[in-house]
Amino acid sequence: MFNKAAKENGYHPFPRPSANASRAYTNPDGAKFGACQYCGYCARFGCEANAKGSAHITVIPIAMRNPNFALRTNSWVTKVNKDSTGKKVTGVSYTNVLNGEEFEQPAGMVLICAYAINNVHLMLLSGIGEPYDPVTRKGVVGKNYCYQTGAGATLFFEGRYFNPFMNAGGSDDTADDFNTNWGFDRGPHNFVGGYNVSGGFNTALPIGYRPVPTGTPQWGKDWKSATAKWYQTAMRIGASGSVMANRYNYFDLDPTYKNAFGLPLMRMTFDYKDNEHKMGRHAADTINAIARSMNPTHLTPAAARTEPWTVVPYQSTHNTGGTIMGTNPRDSALNKYLQSWDCHNLFVVGASAFPHNSSYNPTGPVGALAYWTVDAIKKYVKNPGPMVPA
Repeated sequence: MFNKAAKENGYHPFPRPSANASRAYTNPDGAKFGACQYCGYCARFGCEANAKGSAHITVIPIAMRNPNFALRTNSWVTKVNKDSTGKKVTGVSYTNVLNGEEFEQPAGMVLICAYAINNVHLMLLSGIGEPYDPVTRKGVVGKNYCYQTGAGATLFFEGRYFNPFMNAGGSDDTADDFNTNWGFDRGPHNFVGGYNVSGGFNTALPIGYRPVPTGTPQWGKDWKSATAKWYQTAMRIGASGSVMANRYNYFDLDPTYKNAFGLPLMRMTFDYKDNEHKMGRHAADTINAIARSMNPTHLTPAAARTEPWTVVPYQSTHNTGGTIMGTNPRDSALNKYLQSWDCHNLFVVGASAFPHNSSYNPTGPVGALAYWTVDAIKKYVKNPGPMVPA
C-alpha cells in the first residue's frame, strides 16, 4: 500500500535491504543460524530461532576457541592507563561490579569498543585527547555529538488487517527521494542533509505497540476497546533524518554528579537546531501527503519535533560523534583507521567516530569500519606507530 501510494505521489520506493536469514545457515566461522520466522517481535528481544547476527552467536563463541582470549564478565573498565610519556597506553583499570574488587590489566594495545557514548566517556575519564570546549571551539573529545531526527504518521484502516505479529526488522519499503537523490533541491527549503521515508512495520512490540486514533481515552473500557479494534488495522509511515554537527551539541564530564565508582558521569548537551526543524517540517509534509492519498479511516498526522529535545521518551539509540575521525589531530580525535592521534596503540571503534549522523541508522558503517580497523591493526602489529602522519 505504501509502495503504490509513494509511486503515485512521484517517488521511488524500494524494499529496504536486510540480512534476514531465509533458511538455516552456518557461516564460514562455524556460527549456526536458524531461519527467520518473521515472528513480529524482533527488535529489543532475543530470538527463539537464533536467526540474529548477535555477538553472542557470531563473535564470542568463535573467539573463545582461541587460547589467547579471555571473557571477563561483570567487569567495568574505569580508565585506560598511559605511560609516563602520555604517548602510549599500557592497559586498563577495571572493577568487578559484584564485589568492588579493582584490577589492572596490562596490554600492548587497547581497543575501546564500548558503544558510542561510553567510548567518549572513557576517553574523557582517561585524559586522552583534549576535551572539547564549545566556547573556544578548542579540543576534540566530546565534539560533534549527533543524533537523528524524524517524524511519523499512523494510519487506521477499517476492515484491513496487517498482522503486525508476522513481521521482522528491515521489512519496510523506503523512498530516498529526499536523501541520496541529489536532484532534490534543498535550497528553497533552507536545510542541508536529508531524510528517508518508509512505510510498513519494523516489529510491532508486544505491549508497547498500542495504536489508537487521536481522541481515544488514555485508559478504561473505551481505551481497551479501541486497542482491540485497531491493533491489527493500523500502519505507520515514518521519516528518519540526518543531524548535522553543531558547536553547542557535545559531551563533557559532569561537574556535579558521579557514578558508583565516584567518577564523573557523562553529560550530554544537545538540542535540535533550525536545520533539523526545517527538515522535520518538510518530512512531516511529505509523509502526510502520502498518507492522505491512501484515504485512511483515521489519520494521526506526522508533526516535526520542534519543541526542546528531551531524552525521556525513547526515540532511538543511534548516537554518533564525540571521538570523531579526521585528517588531523587539531580537528579530530582519531585518524582514518580509528587510531588515536594521542596514543598510537589505542583504537576507538564505534559510531563515536562519525563526524555527523546520516539519515540511516549507523550500524552498517560501524561494522564496515570495524573490519577496516582490524585490517589496519594487522599491519600495525608488524610496525607499531602512528599510521597517519599528524
